[in-house]
Amino acid sequence: MELNDRIRELIAVGASITANCQPCLQIHVEKAIKAGADPQEVAVAIEIGNRVRKGAAAKMDVFSSNIHAASAPAAGGAVMEGNGYQFLGP
Repeated sequence: MELNDRIRELIAVGASITANCQPCLQIHVEKAIKAGADPQEVAVAIEIGNRVRKGAAAKMDVFSSNIHAASAPAAGGAVMEGNGYQFLGP
């Protein structure tokens, strides 16, 4: 299935919101309007992007609040743990 330019640009509008990319949002809103999207469709795409971004941010808040510093490894630096993942800290 091929997506037309209007649908592709509306998807890009939502993706721009989730990526926190202001220049991307401006460009894709303009392209969506030029491709035939009406302002209400753009507003819906923005709202969907906002919901996805807020959901991801809420999950990250929970994840980051559960991370704690573990004992320092022999090579130096702290190992961080959270939700079953381990990684080197700053």
